[in-house]
Formats: sequence, structure tokens, C-alpha cells
Amino acid sequence: MALISLKSLGVTMSAPLFSNLDLTIGAGDRLGIVAANGRGKSTLLRCLAGELEPTSGDITRTRGLRIGHVEQAVADALLDRSFHQAVADALPPEQADSELWRVDVVLDSLDVPDGMRERSMRALSGGWQRLALIARVWVTDPDVLLLDEPTNHLDLARISQLESWLNALPREVPVVIASHDRAFLDATTNRTLFLRPEESPVFALPYSRARQALDEVDASMARKFERDIKVAQQLRKQAAKLNNIGINSGSDLLIVKTRQLRERAEKLEDAALPAHRERSAGAIRLANRGTHAKVLITLDEAAVQTPDGTLLFKTGKRHICQGDRIVLLGRNGAGKSRFISLIRNAVVEPGTAQNVKVTPSTVLGHSDQALSGISGDDTPLAMVSRRFEVGEQRARSLLAGAGVAIEMQEKKIGALSGGQRSRLMMLALRLINPNFYLLDEPTNHLDIDGQEALEAELLKHQASCLLASHDRSFIRAVGNRFWLIEKRRLTEVDDPEEFFRSVAETER
Repeated sequence: MALISLKSLGVTMSAPLFSNLDLTIGAGDRLGIVAANGRGKSTLLRCLAGELEPTSGDITRTRGLRIGHVEQAVADALLDRSFHQAVADALPPEQADSELWRVDVVLDSLDVPDGMRERSMRALSGGWQRLALIARVWVTDPDVLLLDEPTNHLDLARISQLESWLNALPREVPVVIASHDRAFLDATTNRTLFLRPEESPVFALPYSRARQALDEVDASMARKFERDIKVAQQLRKQAAKLNNIGINSGSDLLIVKTRQLRERAEKLEDAALPAHRERSAGAIRLANRGTHAKVLITLDEAAVQTPDGTLLFKTGKRHICQGDRIVLLGRNGAGKSRFISLIRNAVVEPGTAQNVKVTPSTVLGHSDQALSGISGDDTPLAMVSRRFEVGEQRARSLLAGAGVAIEMQEKKIGALSGGQRSRLMMLALRLINPNFYLLDEPTNHLDIDGQEALEAELLKHQASCLLASHDRSFIRAVGNRFWLIEKRRLTEVDDPEEFFRSVAETER
């Protein structure tokens, strides 16, 4: 039975986000919503939750339906509450005293340690805050669960835990997930909605198989469009010939036939549907200036430490060579980001990192999780113009190509969306023209098109890189070497699959 039904639903902001959307959500549904950055995923979830009125169409919900909506951001009012208090605050007033046990049941199901429950939300990592928001909704016992980018800020262990938790939920509770995490969607969904401005196709398949089906549909529509336009052009040519003959001969029959051919051509042209072309959220292009050096960086038992000097691990004798795309594997706290910082410092300030030798021709392109390479108080136009000494017109063109519209170019970088900031960072890396990329969680905030573009660029330019990521699809697509940090040791492994399995088994 359908719990939520959408009929011809549409939302228009400055342009249509989606329109004519027909959809039903019922028991057993695990629906993934896929779209580019800023194309309406969060808006659709707000419509489903009853928090936003659509521009057109209707939404029907069963009487008394309780909808739990997990948004991306933590409300300011929750930041000074403890984890436990933030979840308890979500209980209805009549349950707050007598049914406080519900909070502990939910936190137990999410494996939240006792010590974590008393920490303030402000002091929690982004991943723990995300789990707190999920717990706040689940404690209310919703009939439908809506999740907006639930894997943001989660490490692989927490993503695996969330997958297991979702797959163990009662089947009668439908779950709707808006996400850019391809592997997560494959693990948790059985239907996929591709949200588009005109027609939004739905497939009864998880993401990867649905994407293949969608590509086939789009390719078929493109072929049909080309055939229809070709036939219409032929009809118009025939009509033009008959029209000339009819005029010269004075034949009314030929003039009627000419009109009929033109009408057939017009009908074909009006009915012909061009294949869907996704409006780009901004191109991602990289560069690789190359180098004659075979070895870029040599590590000889280099020590990776915490800021207070505690040893995390030693590297052993290792080389980073031209063409290597090395992925760092390891659980949170193993030292991946600290290792990346060590390499960065060794390249930027040669001789400062002990037991790390950098080839002088190495030119670094570095991006950390916080995108600290682009200042939030600067403007995109000022940053690009000043840092790379390009004229204003060229800077504006580059920014527009990267998805930073004219009206955003003179606003502070901090006002950009996460996807826009990520694309701006990638533009900065391209303009540096490095031969070695050092990337910490580069797919954070990027939509699926952006992730795939980044993968393609790294492969196309045969860029040498060392990267850390929690995105399993990205890791599988890009890596050709894999370094595992485990038990205070750095070892090379053939592929990441055993690590992925070990993380998933630990969390079950």
C-alpha cells in the first residue's frame, strides 16, 4: 500500500528543479534519489516531509503518517546539548519522562558508546553529529524515514554500521535516501529515482544497475531523436520539390500534398524528444606538467606522529613514483591525514621532514578535507585573479566553467555551497599545474558527476597522487597501489577489498 503518492509534482526556483513527477512510496521501498549538486534532492525530501509546498502537483499521505526527516545540518539550538539530551529532546512531551528508555534503545542499536552519550554536540565530530541526527528521528518511531546525505562526515566503519542498521530496519518502514555515495546506495536501496527538470525516471534497481538502465534509455532516446529529425528533414525536402512542381504546373493536388508533407514533418519535429543533457554543475579539469624523474618521494622509516609527538606508525622504506595513484587505507585515527600533512610539509619546505626525500622537480597540488587552500573570507574572483595572475575576464571565464556563476564570483568563498567550493579547489589545483597530487577526502561534497569527472581526469592525465578517501567507488576506480595503516604499521596490499570486508565485519 502506498504511504506517500506524488502526482505531477514540480518545484521551480529560478528554474525548474523537477516537474511532472509521479511517484509512490510504500512498505519495503528503499528509494535512492540521485541528482547533481543543487538539482532538488533536498527540496524533494522537504516536500515529502510536508515542510515545503510544491510549485505544482499534489502529494497524498496516508492519514496520521509520521515522517522522520534527517537533514544535513545540526540546528544551533542542539550544539550545547549532550548527545543523549539532543536525542531525548526529540521525544514528544507526553513521552519525555515515562519513555526515556527509548533513547537508550536507539543509541544501543547505533552502537553509541556510553562515554560518547554525555559529550556535547558541539564537541562531537561531524560523523557523530550525523548519527545523533539519525537517532533523534528514529526515537520518534516514524512510519517513513527520509535521509539527506547520511554518509557525509562518516568514516568507512560508520558507513558500514549505518548500512547494517538500515538493512535491519523493519521492512514495513520505507526509507528514502538522497546521496552521492554510489557504494552506499548499492548496499541500501532497491529503487532509484534520477531527479531531472523534465522527466525523472524511476527504476526498480539499486544505483549501479539503475544507472546502466538509464544510460541505455538515454542512448535509445538519442538514436530515436536523430532518426525522427532525419525523417522530418527528408519530408521537408520532398515538400519543397512538390511545392515547386505544383506552382509551375498549377496542380492543386500537389499543393495539398505539399501541405500534408510539411504537417507530417512538423508533427515529427514537435514530438521528437532530445536525449537528456544534464546541466553541468561545473567542469572538473586537472593538469599534469610531468617530470623526467621516475621517483618523486622516498620514505625511509619516516615517523608519523600526533601533534603531541605520539608515534602513530613508521613508513618503512617506500617510494612514490611517477604514475602511482596510491590510496591510503586505515580506520579513523590510524594517521592517514597526519601522513598526508607530513608529505605536504616535506614538499613545501624541503629538508624539514626527517627521512623524507623529495625530488626537486616535484610540484605539489594539495587539498585537505577542510579545503583550507581557499580562504572563506576571500572572493573567488579575487583569489583566482591574484593567485594565478590572470586578468579579470579570464578569471571570470574560468570560474564560470568551474560552476561558480557570475553572481557568486564576488561574494565570499564561505557563501558558496560545498560542491561549488570543491570545484573551486579543483580549479585552483589545475592552475597550479602540478605533477603530484596530495588529496585528503577529495570527493567530499562532490555529486556523482563530479566524482566521475575527477576519476576520469586523474586517469586521463596519468597523474601521480597520494590520496585518502572513504568513498569506496572512488578508491576502486582510481587506485593502482594501496597502502594500509594497521597496528602501527604501513604495509602495501594488492587491493582494498579485504580492508573493506574487515571493516564491515567488525561493525556487524
